[in-house]
Amino acid sequence: MPVLYVVATPIGNLEDISHRALRVLREVKLIAAEDTRHTQKLLNAYDIKTPMTSYYEHNKLTKLDYILDQVKQGDVALVSDAGMPGISDPGYELIAAASRQKINVVPIPGASAITTALAVSGLPTDRFTYIGFLPNKASARRKALEAVAEEAGTIIALEAPHRIQEALEDIFKTLGDRRIAVGRELTKIHEEVFRGTVSAAIKHFTNPRGEFTLVIEGRGVKEKPKMSDAVEKQLHELYLSGATAKEAVATVAGETGLKRKELYQTWIKLGEGNKLKSQSHKVKAKIQNNKLD
Repeated sequence: MPVLYVVATPIGNLEDISHRALRVLREVKLIAAEDTRHTQKLLNAYDIKTPMTSYYEHNKLTKLDYILDQVKQGDVALVSDAGMPGISDPGYELIAAASRQKINVVPIPGASAITTALAVSGLPTDRFTYIGFLPNKASARRKALEAVAEEAGTIIALEAPHRIQEALEDIFKTLGDRRIAVGRELTKIHEEVFRGTVSAAIKHFTNPRGEFTLVIEGRGVKEKPKMSDAVEKQLHELYLSGATAKEAVATVAGETGLKRKELYQTWIKLGEGNKLKSQSHKVKAKIQNNKLD
């Protein structure tokens, strides 16, 4: 049964390709490449003679049927300029269409700028959100960043050199001066990984070159607030000062993050406790007065 192979290629260093990927690229009938000139360098390095056809952003729909027909006649490999096809690179539509036609789609894993940058970022790796390339326009870029502002995990984005300064400034304005790792030209000769704050990154990348991967600190997991003796004391003081339940609950909820329902229940208990104390004082006073009589 014919196969569409989705083959990851190096993100920079041509040695970062697996033996399996090289075997597949040699054995398939055709290679669908994002940029045939770029992929030719990889094929030349390993003396691979397989024919190629272009499959990129602006012809991905017109070329779709042709490549699917080719797959039905023999195995085809899909590659992008770097990394895994379909991940911020052409490939999604072809993979989806092949799946709908019951064509076997087989991944050949390999290098990825996303996980490469994350691994060396020094930021938490147990949970992350990948948002792809940031939008070109400032308003759309800030909106995209606002959408992930409350993400607890690390945030990863890609950016081009001519927009990196603007992107970093928008990150600073939208997310604050968080920790960030900026990977530039990963696995290439001029590889650089900057680690610091967003404000420091803005000052550092004054003459940016190469492709950038941004790994941004997430909001983190905030500890769930709990009722404590200090909170009860604060409520009690507000009670004694004559504050209403609504006023006291709103004040303490805003300061502690506790739910209003929980605070109101505590307020009621405090009120009942104060009533009992008041009644007890009255009884004691009455008994004392009777003794005096």
